[in-house]
Amino acid sequence: MGNDKKQIIKNIEFDEALGDRYVSYAMSTIMSRSLPDVRDGLKPVHRRLLYAMLELKMNPSSGFKKCARVVGDVIGKYHPHGDQAVYDAMVRLAQEFSVRYPLVDGQGNFGSIDGDRAAAMRYTEARLTNIAELLLKDIDKDTVDFVSTYDGEYNEPVVLPTLFPNLLANGATGIAVGMATNIPSHNIIELLDAIRHLLKSPNASINSLMKYIRGPDFATGGCIVDSFEEIKKCYEVGKGTFRLRAKWSIENKSHGQYEIIVYEIPWSVTKTRIIEKLEELVSLKKVSALLDVIDESTEEIRIRIIPRTRDVKSDHLMSKLFNLTDLELKISLNMNVIDSSKFPRVMNIKETLHEFIEHRINVI
Repeated sequence: MGNDKKQIIKNIEFDEALGDRYVSYAMSTIMSRSLPDVRDGLKPVHRRLLYAMLELKMNPSSGFKKCARVVGDVIGKYHPHGDQAVYDAMVRLAQEFSVRYPLVDGQGNFGSIDGDRAAAMRYTEARLTNIAELLLKDIDKDTVDFVSTYDGEYNEPVVLPTLFPNLLANGATGIAVGMATNIPSHNIIELLDAIRHLLKSPNASINSLMKYIRGPDFATGGCIVDSFEEIKKCYEVGKGTFRLRAKWSIENKSHGQYEIIVYEIPWSVTKTRIIEKLEELVSLKKVSALLDVIDESTEEIRIRIIPRTRDVKSDHLMSKLFNLTDLELKISLNMNVIDSSKFPRVMNIKETLHEFIEHRINVI
């Protein structure tokens, strides 16, 4: 063509070339998609969503705006991925049964605990919650670093200032390449007490932190049935499992009859799935002591479990149901996060609190 540029062709072993490319893909998935940052507890998609909403002035005191507007901004400016994936992430941040402290205030149909999907983004509206505002507080005062977006046209924050300990308060789940994360949510008052204790005594043991943090605290309630020692062991290594059980009570009827009322169910399971399994046990007569199951839930969970006779021991009946249905679940703990030096690793609960404190000191 008259422009004789020499092509440089290198001979590389196929497995070496494949290995290099796979490692860079894996690192991209780990860093830019699946694992949360230990400082603000957010994955990039959530951070970009909240920042886009701030830029659109969707603060708690202003009116709602269409979710499609937010999703359009996020995929156009910051996050070049599928719109449905971004909208699903936004919907989850608004669901009170999914997130312990919602970061998005939704108006319209955002799905239900029965497993119903949210309405399309052109119908639903949203704005930030007060807690999301705490995550973004002082972002305009040069408190965190900004980087160029994927096309170099805009800037986005590397991490949020985070006045709220979001990682442990809301938890996180994610599957990357060769690693996963699973952090359950916790009670904010317990976390703040533990942080205050750690500020006064930086060398405090995990044992002393557990005077404040008793264990996870889930959006749908429920009861953890593990011992103090088992919970402590999970927190010390940053890995383990918790047994989460539905909460129930007895409602006495006439002539010595009674019914069992389930009023809190385990997190991450749809109520429909529990009801279907219970109805299957009734129809197949797999549990002889069980007569019927009636779902009377409204905004509140209320599942009526009717024993066959008044002589049935409620504890025995419930322990069978815990075995056979999702009224009891195992929730795994795997505190695999990206630390402040941008390296993925598993931390114990004290290390995650320390990183949050360090981050706040840097911001201030």
